[in-house]
Amino acid sequence: MTMGWFEPVMAYCERTGPDFWAEPLNAASNVAFLAAAAASARCARAADPPDRACLGLAGLIAVVGIGSFLFHTLAVTWAMYADVIPITLFIVAYLALALHRFLKLPRLRVEAATAGFVLFSFTLVPTLDGLTGSDVSALTNGSIDYLPAVLALFTVAALDRPDTRFVGTGRRLLVVGVLFLISLTARTIDRTACAVLPTGTHALWHLLNALVLYALVATAVRHRTVLG
Repeated sequence: MTMGWFEPVMAYCERTGPDFWAEPLNAASNVAFLAAAAASARCARAADPPDRACLGLAGLIAVVGIGSFLFHTLAVTWAMYADVIPITLFIVAYLALALHRFLKLPRLRVEAATAGFVLFSFTLVPTLDGLTGSDVSALTNGSIDYLPAVLALFTVAALDRPDTRFVGTGRRLLVVGVLFLISLTARTIDRTACAVLPTGTHALWHLLNALVLYALVATAVRHRTVLG
């Protein structure tokens, strides 16, 4: 069934009604994304010359925070897309930057790998649903959608080039990947935790994920700065 643009979406433990402030913690915690965006922009501008690619990523982080705030206050279908689309764009944009900047892949290979990643992302859940006979998205509270990003992050970290390994980018990405997994855990158990924690754990996902996004941008800026 197709959802109407203004159909209510009751997706999180903290929301118990349709009111604008029915998810106060989930809504307020989006300030973390704005702080991460500001810190990322400052980091990118401090580079010599300023890192324009990472400035663009910083802008996307700000849009992530705004979109998420809209979803956790309005809680309707169109706001859900305002939440999902910016983070998807950040993931795809960062992967393309990482493949080019960290792994030194030529443009055509970056485009092919990025296109393959997008295809994998869109087909993963339907494929898993078919293989398991279950609604995998419901079982994971939607966190399965981030599995491609997790795999991409650890893959890029593992493929750290020997000639640039002294920069430490691969190790930093591994640490960020672990933090990402912790944040995803908070997202996944939100409804399960409802019985003992009425506010749920989704706000913790926001706080930790904002840190993940900042760390990714800072890692990209540092890589370019160290290599010169």
